[in-house]
Amino acid sequence: MQAPTRSLVLWFPDWPITAFAREASSPPRDDAPVAVFANNVVVACSAVARAHGVRRGQRRRDAQALCPTLVVIAADPVRDARVFGPVVARIEDHAPGVQVVRPGLCALRARGPARYYGGEAEAARTLIDLLTADGFFGVRASVADGIFTAGHAARAASSDEPVRVVPPGDAASFLAPLSVAALDDDEMASLLARLGVHTLGAFAAMPVERVLERFGPRGARLHALAGGRDSRPVEPRIPPPELHRDVAFEPPLDLADQVAFGVRVAAEEFIARLGAQNLVCTELRVVLSGERGERSERVWLHPGSFDAAAVVDRVRWQLAEDGQGIFGSGVAGVHIAPEAVDNAAHHSKGLFGAGPDERVHHALSRVQAMLGHRGVVTPTIGGGRWLAERQVLVPWGDRAVTAKDRTRPWPGSLPDPLPATVYPEPRLVEVTDIAGAPVTVGERDALSAPPAVLVTGEQRRRILEWAGPWPISERGWDPLRRRRAHRFQVVDADGGAWLLVVEEGEWRAEGRYD
Repeated sequence: MQAPTRSLVLWFPDWPITAFAREASSPPRDDAPVAVFANNVVVACSAVARAHGVRRGQRRRDAQALCPTLVVIAADPVRDARVFGPVVARIEDHAPGVQVVRPGLCALRARGPARYYGGEAEAARTLIDLLTADGFFGVRASVADGIFTAGHAARAASSDEPVRVVPPGDAASFLAPLSVAALDDDEMASLLARLGVHTLGAFAAMPVERVLERFGPRGARLHALAGGRDSRPVEPRIPPPELHRDVAFEPPLDLADQVAFGVRVAAEEFIARLGAQNLVCTELRVVLSGERGERSERVWLHPGSFDAAAVVDRVRWQLAEDGQGIFGSGVAGVHIAPEAVDNAAHHSKGLFGAGPDERVHHALSRVQAMLGHRGVVTPTIGGGRWLAERQVLVPWGDRAVTAKDRTRPWPGSLPDPLPATVYPEPRLVEVTDIAGAPVTVGERDALSAPPAVLVTGEQRRRILEWAGPWPISERGWDPLRRRRAHRFQVVDADGGAWLLVVEEGEWRAEGRYD
């Protein structure tokens, strides 16, 4: 078996809490008890919470019974990894070859940093000082034979002495007094405890042949770890390529055309870098920085994939939408980065072209480049009870994001078939009875008389058929936004079908069935 390599491990205690505090707009106070829960079970807790008796593995109700003021945070592995990424990049600036064991725990080969910084302990202390200067307090470091031993050595370090070095060859004696629960295998730990084996030293003393016979390859692997024989080498991560581009303007620029011209070269390099990785950008993040610290950030979408001209257009459009109120003092810098990428093979042209869709895309994109971002829009259907609010116009290339979800139930909304013509603003009309008196709707939804004549502008139309009223009541609890109206469907003598709404005594045409 390969001898364990000297590994330097950095452990960030209670990392899920640190990651939450780094991203939260209003992080919890330092003296507040905090716990992170997954499936109503504590997966991490702060030192203040532990002082109240909160421990990992507790049920939520038990933890809150011990500490009623406990701040509850939902576990988010994506958040933990996202916040840990820049930390790893910072470590790699001073000690390359970092392996991320999990968010909050990373390892690297100790040999290189030890030679550069003058020893294993000195290298660990240097990295801790670097992280402390960046605001990461309480980091523990250790150096030992193998990642497994070094990880437990880091947990054994204290705040007074945050660096723990296990001399070469002493891994077995260091691990011997630890509980078999340190193997991080609940099934194996439970089985060993029932057999009377409670420490790693007792487990390592068992003959390897018997362990292999009884527990199989997995047991043999855990037996080697218990004896300090961790054969796993440190596998450094491959840093992701830097695909973003930054452009600084000195002096700051005032005109949008000047800024667009200034980012043209950067946009071409941005697309070229993506192409070198066989990628295309489908979502683009543009960050504009003002001379006085102003900031404008937006994610732009594309119906296909961005090219250099499309990137420049988005920068120009963002400046036009922000206006001079934000960047009246000039634009000092532009940052462009891919928010979402895709394999370039998915966007390559077919043997005979992409057909009509590609021609439509190019035509609309060219018109949009001339008229601006909102110069070309496509309709989509949103949610709501009123036909006008269900019509949503989305700029070409943007994802349809509606204020009201169409999949939700909307009691009182009009069922299919819907009118073919919907007026953006309902048109004022008149509805009278046979004697010419206005038709009204009473409190109990009763009509004053049957509708007989529909007046639209200068035209008077005789009503042949009608149906209704169908009441609509919205936000009856809100005196400012409450609405109550009644819908009618009528057919005039010319065969035209209308959707009418009467609200506060006024009749309006909401749409027409063509």
